Amino acid sequence: MKDKRKAYEDKFDAQLKKWSAEIALFNAKADKTKAEAKIEYYKTIETLQGKHDAAKTKLQELKTAGDDAWEDLKKGAENVWADVKTAFNGAATRFK
Repeated sequence: MKDKRKAYEDKFDAQLKKWSAEIALFNAKADKTKAEAKIEYYKTIETLQGKHDAAKTKLQELKTAGDDAWEDLKKGAENVWADVKTAFNGAATRFK
């Protein structure tokens, strides 16, 4: 169980790092756009950052949870992750 749990947490850690890098790229793209588009880009980035932070919080909850609570928290984390993934995919489409 501990190995499976660690692998699961490591997977989410890696995804959070990837999303952080994507936010940085989105910021760089937004900086290069025209003024009208910048506002929309920065709103999207702000939303993504909020979702990223929520996912990071969920991961911390998973890491500190006892074995009994971990399975329940895992389900909640997967829901948050799906929401964040959808938001990032949508933003990636808009930022192309």
